[in-house]
Amino acid sequence: MKIEGKLVDVWSRSIYGAKLIIENGKIRSIEKLSDAPDMYIIPGFVDAHVHIESSMVTPANFAAVALRHGTIAVVSDPHEIANVMGEEGIDFMIKDGSKVPLKFFFGVPSCVPATKFETSGASLDADLVEKLIQRDDLYFLAEVMNYPGVINGDVEIHRKIQAAHRVGKPIDGHAPLLTGEELRKYVEVGITTDHECSTMEEAREKIRLGMKVLIRQGSAARNLDELLPLLKEHPDKIMFCTDDCHPDDLIRHHMNEFVRRAVSLNYDLFDVLRAVSVNPVLHYGLSVGLLREGDPADFLVVNNLKDFIPIKVFIDGQVVWDGKPTFDVNFSYQDVNRFHLNSFSLEDLKPNLSSCSQVKVIEVIDGQLLTRRLSVPTEEIKVEHGINKIVVLNRYKEAQPAVGYVRGFSIYEGAIATSVAHDSHNIIAVGASDEAIMKVIDSIQRMKGGMVLFDGQDLFELPLPVAGIMSSESVEKVAYKYQNLNDRAHSMGIPLRAPFMTLSFLSLLVIPELKLGDMGLFDVSKFQFTSLCD
Repeated sequence: MKIEGKLVDVWSRSIYGAKLIIENGKIRSIEKLSDAPDMYIIPGFVDAHVHIESSMVTPANFAAVALRHGTIAVVSDPHEIANVMGEEGIDFMIKDGSKVPLKFFFGVPSCVPATKFETSGASLDADLVEKLIQRDDLYFLAEVMNYPGVINGDVEIHRKIQAAHRVGKPIDGHAPLLTGEELRKYVEVGITTDHECSTMEEAREKIRLGMKVLIRQGSAARNLDELLPLLKEHPDKIMFCTDDCHPDDLIRHHMNEFVRRAVSLNYDLFDVLRAVSVNPVLHYGLSVGLLREGDPADFLVVNNLKDFIPIKVFIDGQVVWDGKPTFDVNFSYQDVNRFHLNSFSLEDLKPNLSSCSQVKVIEVIDGQLLTRRLSVPTEEIKVEHGINKIVVLNRYKEAQPAVGYVRGFSIYEGAIATSVAHDSHNIIAVGASDEAIMKVIDSIQRMKGGMVLFDGQDLFELPLPVAGIMSSESVEKVAYKYQNLNDRAHSMGIPLRAPFMTLSFLSLLVIPELKLGDMGLFDVSKFQFTSLCD
């Protein structure tokens, strides 16, 4: 097979006419041409850190859409399904991804559960991580979220890190707002990346200490505008990632959006393309071609260097996208889930605030995973003051619901809920009344996973029966249902850009400042439970 066009050579940083000769899935030779067709051959895009589960579809269905945007490979942490299903969940993701041509590089989750302060469906202890990290189909130790454990010498997390070092596999980081001596201790154990930077100052300090920064532009956390200048300062230290990409965003764009926006802002084309291809491939040692002789024939053919819309996508020398996927994604799925039906009453949703003069309230920040801790007079803990009740219910065993308060949703009637609740994926709900909250939680339990909105009159549902966090339907179908839920949430007056995504991170106990887990209100800064009273 031969392909002719204008080759965008990220190694020589030049563009020239070329003919690629492809044999047995690899580029046998590249011949320069004085005259070539007016189309461009560029490296395929790599998402340097993504949780496939956040697309709410299986890996195969994810691939069918990501390829249309030029994404040929992903570095993926199966942390979400591992929290539900453990090793069985990791194996499910690998097996499903192997059915399609997109290259999935899964890692070993390092923090399942993320903390000892929540209930998950499984646990990956140091013994199991040591076994998994030796597998050839697992490529790295995924984000080390337990940064207090690293800093304070926790034996379990250090065993996991040492296991990765012994087999020579990279270790990903997760250290939001960490600085100074504590950051130095974190980096010194050999953690090499971070995707949680939200300011230039934070990112520069991590780069100075030897880390590589993954600029994130996901569905909830969006740091591209703030951090893109790093590409001019440290082009060899930057990668791009989505981290969490919901189906409505995946339908519209993926890694091509990073490239398009950066080039439109006059960032160097070759620096941009290297950040989305060369840098992750070299850092993680991926078997992904980079348009060199002898490389796997993985590349895109695009019509211009402005829109970066693929005409064709090649993986291992095969056309996998030419206006539509060239492979089948209609697979049947066995029951892959872990879901206990929990019972509780309205009285369980009524915390005793009689002794509180002030109440701790979680304040959400739109477009960020970070929250603020507020102290609000007890008499102002009312819906009409913009404060809603938030509830987390254990979905793995019988337990009482945890109750707190949150500002930022502005729900005056009805409620929303989801079992996509990082990291343990218990049920999380927020609403205007206890009755509405109970209604949406009951709906989640009946479906054994999903997203639900109750507008005060009608109930709207998105079932997610695969581990309670994914659907076996196409991205298009899931995106339509998810967008419908978001539209209805906005019509209820919720001002957040992605209300369900924002809700799903309010139980993530490793992102400051204040969160609610299934065991209670959690002060992330102190890394301990705290009372509702302030």
